[in-house]
Amino acid sequence: MNLDLTADQRAIRDEAGRFLDENSSSKDVRRIVDAGGGTDEALWRTVARDLGWCAMSIPEECGGLGLDMTEMSLLMEVCGAHLACMPLWSTACLAAPLLVETGNERARETLLPAIAGGEISATVAWPALAHAEQLIAISVTARPEGEGYRLEGEVAMVADLPGADLILVPARLPDGTVALFALDRTLPLKITVLKTLDATRPLGALSLTDLAVPAEGRVDENGIGASAAERALAFGILGLAAEQLGAARAVMDLTLAYIGERVQFGRTIASFQAIKHRCAKLEVDFAEARSLVYGAAAGFSDWSGEEANAEVAAARVLASELLFRAAEESIQLHGGVGFTWEYDPHLYFKRAQASNALLGAPEGHLDAIADAIIGRGAEA
Repeated sequence: MNLDLTADQRAIRDEAGRFLDENSSSKDVRRIVDAGGGTDEALWRTVARDLGWCAMSIPEECGGLGLDMTEMSLLMEVCGAHLACMPLWSTACLAAPLLVETGNERARETLLPAIAGGEISATVAWPALAHAEQLIAISVTARPEGEGYRLEGEVAMVADLPGADLILVPARLPDGTVALFALDRTLPLKITVLKTLDATRPLGALSLTDLAVPAEGRVDENGIGASAAERALAFGILGLAAEQLGAARAVMDLTLAYIGERVQFGRTIASFQAIKHRCAKLEVDFAEARSLVYGAAAGFSDWSGEEANAEVAAARVLASELLFRAAEESIQLHGGVGFTWEYDPHLYFKRAQASNALLGAPEGHLDAIADAIIGRGAEA
């Protein structure tokens, strides 16, 4: 597989990087964090409406650009490097793919074009899944009533929920079918903003108590099937892995810059062999994780079955572990100042810890890999 980026792909990555250098610098991120966290609304409006980042992987017939997962991964990588405070991942990597895979006519004619045009932000109230076979974990139920439905249940943690204009809620019908409902903020929803370690991505808890939803609120086409859910989840997992990869690269770079300037015993600490070995190990780990993320993205259009699921899961595990180790090493190699608020390593460490729990912890993804390689029910 050739993982060299095309000229267009390099242009997407480089232009996105230049834009975020100017509009999502450490100072900009800290402004949002100091205000209590949330979304940088000005940044989000520009990205969603003017730059069309949400349209990247939405089909052209639904108002999007119809590009592949590689282009979306490059954007997510750049966003992760800048810790951009905006709901691009939840909107473009969670909500849009789920509507593409399972959406009915209304979803394709109204919701996807609205997302592509930057008119709305969206998220999905998934439970903490590692792979689609855990659709049995869906905690919201829906019962038909008249021409509509009644929804009941709770989802404990939803990314970017506090500011989302549209919330997609998978819910189980009495016959066992998992349907998809599109809820907007005009409905009487109970949303609890969660206090989180990572103030760059808001989280919320969703509680639905006998919520009346009109018939047009259901936006799936004959239910959410396992294969469609797998593909939509894989898109979100891979987008998250790319974001983690970018954050790891950024915290590694700021660490290298610091140790290249910090003088101890008459020489820069970057010149000490023990420091070199630790940095070299991170570079090797980064190259491994990047290759797997890029490879999974390049082959995503041909995605199918357990092998593809295992590859995406492996990319997520490596990226998650890499970001944690890179942030941890950054704090240590910065020495005493690494623990202070004024330096940036703690922002990346918090992102590492918080993102680790999204769409299933790495242990769940390792189980999925083992299932694919060894086979379900195999004895050790």
